[in-house]
Amino acid sequence: MRILLTGASGFIGQHLLQALLAEGHHVVCAVRKPGSSSDPRLSYIHADFANDTDKSTWLARLNHIDAVINAVGIFKEKGRQDFARLHVEAPRALFAACAESHDVQKVIQVSALGADRDAQTPYHLSKRAADDYLAALPLRSYIVQPSLVYGRDGASARAFRTLASMPLTVRFGTAPQLVQPIHVDDVVAAIVGLLRHRLPMHPGSGNLNGTCLRVPLVGPQAMPFTDYLGKLRAAMGLGRQRVLPLPGPLARLAAGIGGLLPGSLLNRDTLRMLERDNTADVGPTAQLIGHLPRPVDHFIQDPLSERASAKLGWLLPVLRGSIALVWLLTALVSFGLYPVEDSYELLGRTGIPAELQPLMLYGAATLDLLFGLAILFLARRRWLWLAQLGLIGFYTLVIAFKLPEFLLHPYGPLTKNLPMLAAIWLLYQLEEK
Repeated sequence: MRILLTGASGFIGQHLLQALLAEGHHVVCAVRKPGSSSDPRLSYIHADFANDTDKSTWLARLNHIDAVINAVGIFKEKGRQDFARLHVEAPRALFAACAESHDVQKVIQVSALGADRDAQTPYHLSKRAADDYLAALPLRSYIVQPSLVYGRDGASARAFRTLASMPLTVRFGTAPQLVQPIHVDDVVAAIVGLLRHRLPMHPGSGNLNGTCLRVPLVGPQAMPFTDYLGKLRAAMGLGRQRVLPLPGPLARLAAGIGGLLPGSLLNRDTLRMLERDNTADVGPTAQLIGHLPRPVDHFIQDPLSERASAKLGWLLPVLRGSIALVWLLTALVSFGLYPVEDSYELLGRTGIPAELQPLMLYGAATLDLLFGLAILFLARRRWLWLAQLGLIGFYTLVIAFKLPEFLLHPYGPLTKNLPMLAAIWLLYQLEEK
């Protein structure tokens, strides 16, 4: 088949692309940044769900396309990448174009378990809006609804491994919080199975014409979310999981605070989704892939490597925070907690003229303050680590030559810069480009 795949650069989309090529299909990837390929079965076209909300835009891309798979999805909104455009408007335009196309025979929409009549959060509601629109069209279509999807390279899986590796797991509230995690390879195998017509259509399965089928994709076992983390922890070879229960009011307060923090996984919407059971019958998934999907115990394939990366997921933020705290406290000390006259005396001994000493003292204190805040709030920090290495190295050399008593001081105020430099170099090397 010749398949148009949207979201091919995403987590599920990347895995799906490789599986479709392995099956012998020809794939046209609709992505924001088209690439190139030497594989004659793979091609790229430019498409942007934030802008492509008109049916005619998509209709022109559907010539000689047999099937369309929409794997575009976001979990958090950012700028123009919002739920309304990416989950509702652009998919509706795409589906409407498919309904008018003379070539498209089948559409597969990758939705989410929970995008149903009981949906409450913007994420689930937006997914449901596109699903319902597709189900009402005279198209042969499938709406696949995965539960939590695990894959070693998935952002959510990395986050869950990190949570599982921490010394303490927090249980937010008292609801059962049942989830039914499924491995990404099983999700992909199920979608490929739909292309092979393994699930029959029948009246009442979807819209009035019986041409749409909603298919939950779940793992073999439902479990509380904290048990899911416990199984990941055990698979990584870590010790017993310790769970701290957090009562409902405190859980909601924590979710409210988490929503204000950049990059936080916890907010009011994720708590509401967690409090709602995320489970379904495993039968359709097993039928599509030909066997039961793999259990959570088999998700972790390389315990040593994944344990190390999971621990770095929370240890590196602790290290970053501690270095930020050093800069912030140093700024406070320089601004006046340490006697200003004594600071001027030290500057004078390094050769700074008296008239420049206030500028140097408060200028350096301001720079320390900016470094501390930048570590906490900037998303890209590679240049910042290099700047800190340069400044600390400069300070160390000047003090070693001009104030040698600090080099031989029993408390080691200068030699302690060595582990500080090593820690910053580590953060620089591990910072994602």
